[in-house]
Amino acid sequence: MTAKKANTKKNTSAQDILSFYMNWVLEHNQKPESVYQFCKELGINEGDFYQYYASINALEKGVWNGFYDNAMGMLEKDSAFANYGNREKLLSFYYTFVELLNLNRSYVLFVTDEGQAGLKDMSQLKGLRSRIKTFAKGLIEEANEDKKLRVSKRSPEVFSEGAWLQLLLIVKFWLEDESAGFEKTDVFIEKSVNTVFDLFETTPIEKVLDLGKFLWQERMAR
Repeated sequence: MTAKKANTKKNTSAQDILSFYMNWVLEHNQKPESVYQFCKELGINEGDFYQYYASINALEKGVWNGFYDNAMGMLEKDSAFANYGNREKLLSFYYTFVELLNLNRSYVLFVTDEGQAGLKDMSQLKGLRSRIKTFAKGLIEEANEDKKLRVSKRSPEVFSEGAWLQLLLIVKFWLEDESAGFEKTDVFIEKSVNTVFDLFETTPIEKVLDLGKFLWQERMAR
């Protein structure tokens, strides 16, 4: 999904609206003031807009949801993905998600810098958070099925929250990454995922989550 002009035919799709919105905010350096204004420039009726989105804020959330859905769609097309271990699945997702962010970096920089709120404004990420946590819960539940002892099983809720915090750290790192091709972000993804999984096997997951929260707060304070 990349920012581009929408095809303003009569049957406008949700993807058309998303793409036009991403392009619109970059050209105007602001969000549309109203659905009416946005639809007028897109050339559709407000009713067509409301078929997919209840507001501009909902549309903004839809962009992030689209990043996730597209990343998972790309991974699921790879027949090898289903046979990956949990570590490899999470690594592959983060890599693919960041690749999509690379294609839309100007838009992401704009919406995360707006009002200097950055990623501290979590409202636009609400749907993405839900998707990430569902994905991560599935990974840990699958891993728990292979564990015979109850004491060795991990909490899906705690693990999924950790995966969400890790994604936030990755996006924060990527936003500040000035290396060619954002290669340092790739290294950060690999090292952070491997470190978390290694800790996960030897350390109570609650302590790993506390560490993630601390690192997130420290990076956001910069």
